[in-house]
Amino acid sequence: MPGGKRGIGSRGEVGGTENVHVPRSFIVKQGHVGASLTQLVRDMRKVMEPNTAARLKERSTNKLKDFLVMAPILKVSHLLAFSLAKTAPTLRIARLPQGPTFSFRIERYSLAKDVINAARHPKQSPQAYQHPPLLVLSSFPTGPNAPQHLSLLLKCFQSLFPPLTPKTIALSTARRVVLVSWNAENQTVDVRHYLITVKTSGVSRRVRRILEPKAGSGGKVPNLSREKDIADYVLKAAGLGGGEDGYETASTSAASDADPEEYSVRLASDYVGRNNRKGDKRAVKLDEIGPRMELKLVKIVEGPPGKEGGVLFHEFVKKSPKEVAALRKEAAERARIRKQRREEQERNIARKKKTVEGDDDQDEEGTDAGEPQEEEDEDGEGWDEDMSEGEDHQMSEDDVSDSEDETEKAAPPRKRVKTGNATKPKAAARLRK
Repeated sequence: MPGGKRGIGSRGEVGGTENVHVPRSFIVKQGHVGASLTQLVRDMRKVMEPNTAARLKERSTNKLKDFLVMAPILKVSHLLAFSLAKTAPTLRIARLPQGPTFSFRIERYSLAKDVINAARHPKQSPQAYQHPPLLVLSSFPTGPNAPQHLSLLLKCFQSLFPPLTPKTIALSTARRVVLVSWNAENQTVDVRHYLITVKTSGVSRRVRRILEPKAGSGGKVPNLSREKDIADYVLKAAGLGGGEDGYETASTSAASDADPEEYSVRLASDYVGRNNRKGDKRAVKLDEIGPRMELKLVKIVEGPPGKEGGVLFHEFVKKSPKEVAALRKEAAERARIRKQRREEQERNIARKKKTVEGDDDQDEEGTDAGEPQEEEDEDGEGWDEDMSEGEDHQMSEDDVSDSEDETEKAAPPRKRVKTGNATKPKAAARLRK
């Protein structure tokens, strides 16, 4: 609807095609977390756009259960909850509705505004958030010998973003990249967010300034008033030493080229930006736009929050096989009791509904049986009125006068009607009659 609030996006796979199975997410905070962590929640919503509730507003009275109840209605598949513990901020990623739930400790993080302020040439593009980002997973161990918790962690991040289909992807929709890498030395997960930019390849920086003027310059060419010839500007190696008379040579020209061949590609289709047409050779560059996080995996449990089952992995608590079997047995027992209670509640609700429907049927039957009696009473009253009218017609004038005298004797004395201070005896006489 035009003018309405933007909620969870409806775009599907990368390329803008609609898909009902696209991952959707709620990103919320729990309790009092402070201004810095609140801003991190907003930055993560921008990272997950457009398939997230970007303008979701939490109230102080909201519980995590409130979002879990609304998730199936809005077809939300993931819940990311930030909270502040005594030691460090925490993050929980839950797969809905069956789980599992991953608990992380946030070792370090930087907000998007801090990353942009620290950049030498910051890049921003509001149009880049109209499509979901590409996901790049790095350094995760794979294969049969990979630890089970790392395989689950890999699938967790894969399911957060729409799947990539190289054959049908529209190149113009690939605007952002989310890099998730495993740090084997620190046993942490590093999350980075980048913006994809392309520029002309195979030319020096000075030539690129002529071909691609900056947006802030209004499309104007550089100032050449200090140069005697265009060659003085193109060939002069400012800041690079250069050759004789300050001009570039074959060796210095290669050194001044900021785009090596391994960074250059030929565009498979038209891309956003000026003169980025199909088949042109362009250098691809990633500019970090934040936020960045370093996460420490603490625990993996079965089920969503509030319905946790067995513990699949714990960083600090280790269990023996017997203890693990006992915990799984307890979790199965809790699940059985929960199911039994739910079935009992459903039976009670069905029984109450049936009782209410039976009472309504009895009320309707009683109403139908009482209607003929009312009609008979009405007919009886009508017959009495007819008989009384006949008797009145047969009464003589003497009987009428006698009845009037008896009425006057039985009636109590009436007071005179007063209007202000005046007494009206005629009105009182009419009342006696």
